[in-house]
Amino acid sequence: MAHTSFLLAKQPVWRENRPGLRHHIPENIQSWIYESGSLTQRLRQRYGASVAVKILFHRWSAPSVSECRLLAVPEHRYALVREVMLHANGKPLLLARTIIPETTLKGVHRNLSHLGTRPLGGVIFSYPKLERLALDISVIAPAIWSESVVALAAINELIWGRRTVYAIAGRSMLVSEFFLPEIL
Repeated sequence: MAHTSFLLAKQPVWRENRPGLRHHIPENIQSWIYESGSLTQRLRQRYGASVAVKILFHRWSAPSVSECRLLAVPEHRYALVREVMLHANGKPLLLARTIIPETTLKGVHRNLSHLGTRPLGGVIFSYPKLERLALDISVIAPAIWSESVVALAAINELIWGRRTVYAIAGRSMLVSEFFLPEIL
């Protein structure tokens, strides 16, 4: 794999969200995949202030070929890649991978590169010009994950995920979120 990831040993197979796909997704997962608001806010409503971010990977790196295509950026062009685990009192809830192209970080969105342990959702959902442009869905076998994340998040079953292309004032970013058994 040409790109670098703490989360993934291989690229998952993503399916574009199309009419009828929802019928193949278990009901308890549908509400998370199709959540239109901030997942961070939803987690905080459920778990309170104990929701925290653990940064797993944060650096300039080459996104995967499919990530580059979705973002319409040239392959091998570096972007800011941030991978995190959201947890409550140490219980893993959600894994996330964010790809932010350099052009998105220019200007008013520069603060996206300095989130630290603040959740991305808490920041981007405050932007008035946030748009959701595309949604893909995947179900990921344990063998796709890196050994490190399998141990960290105790992954031993299929994990559902979504990846969303967001645009803020016309500048795009890709957010992939993976729903761990604890939140389902």
